[in-house]
Amino acid sequence: MSLRIVFFALIVVLTTHAHAAVRLGIDVLEARGFAPLAGKRVGLVTNQTGVNSAGTKTRVVLKKNVKLVMLFSPEHGIDGTVLAGKYVATRRDAMTGLEVCSLYGPTRKPTAEMLKGVDVLVYDMQDIGVRSYTYISTMVKCMEACGENGVEFVVLDRPNPLGGLRVEGPGIEERWRSFVGQLPVPYLHGMTAGELAKMANAKGWSGARCKLTVIPMEGWSREQTWSDTGLRWVQTSPNIPRAQSVAYYAATSIFGSLEGSGLDVGIGTGDPFQMAGMCRCNGADFTARLRDAGISASPYAREEFAGARLNLGAKSDVNLAGVNVHLLAAAQRARSGSIFARYKDADNIFWKIYGSTSIRSAIEKNVNPRVIIAGWKSGVEKFRAARASYLLY
Repeated sequence: MSLRIVFFALIVVLTTHAHAAVRLGIDVLEARGFAPLAGKRVGLVTNQTGVNSAGTKTRVVLKKNVKLVMLFSPEHGIDGTVLAGKYVATRRDAMTGLEVCSLYGPTRKPTAEMLKGVDVLVYDMQDIGVRSYTYISTMVKCMEACGENGVEFVVLDRPNPLGGLRVEGPGIEERWRSFVGQLPVPYLHGMTAGELAKMANAKGWSGARCKLTVIPMEGWSREQTWSDTGLRWVQTSPNIPRAQSVAYYAATSIFGSLEGSGLDVGIGTGDPFQMAGMCRCNGADFTARLRDAGISASPYAREEFAGARLNLGAKSDVNLAGVNVHLLAAAQRARSGSIFARYKDADNIFWKIYGSTSIRSAIEKNVNPRVIIAGWKSGVEKFRAARASYLLY
């Protein structure tokens, strides 16, 4: 009897998994016989996350079926092992034997020389749905280069791990647009790479417009977060090892970008972005402030840091982008002077990631975090309306 129960349970699991399975853009392209790439010299922007639903690398699939002539890699490199912000060198790919041109070295945008001999540039990488993550910036720069050089651009679409409904966070002022904030969208935009490509191309956000084709997924809907897709997670970068890491990145990456201020988000631990604290902090008090705001957390301490270990997910009711503001406010109350006093980053990373300097005075004046978060509402609603005609799912 017990064996029957186990067998029945296994059937239920497999059926549910199959029902939830999503066919990625690369799967759909393959099912169509690679028709959009037929007879063309193909370049591919990819990394370790560029895989089909069976886990086979996109570059391997294309090498076998089309005339793949060149590879391009983003931040973290084609294997995703280079640490954040570190130079990525051009190299040869062992899997395909092709040259991998770095788009995170001397240039962030393919040069005319790199695109010589390429008829169509394909983009296939897993984004995480947060504005400051640079893979979408790489996509936009590639679109611009394709527009300038008469090269077609194809996006093989993939899920937004946070789903397509969560739109949260501050917008970005024009002066702070950069490679960690390339598009004028809320911090969490709730769009797929293909949808963003359509919107950026139509609105001219990518500079020169390109001839764009998006190969959509099949079986994905906006309410699905990664856990609903039936897909295996591939580490997108060294500090996003698991699908669950994405929600923590969304909740703490703004806070953690205040470099030089003695803040901690667990980088270097097994749970990056899952904890948030500061030097010489009372972890219990820090955690209590977050709990008062409805954020599930428990105290932690490591080395000279202490603070809160967060308990969040892509389906949490809490405003994930807003957690950053509660963290900044808690840190400000835990320190006698301004938490911004020691912020002297010559590259202005914090302002580029948040999108405005307005947050400083609000935090220093102890403005209620809920008031700051409520101030995002108008921009979020305008963006929801503006994005509507570019949604594919």
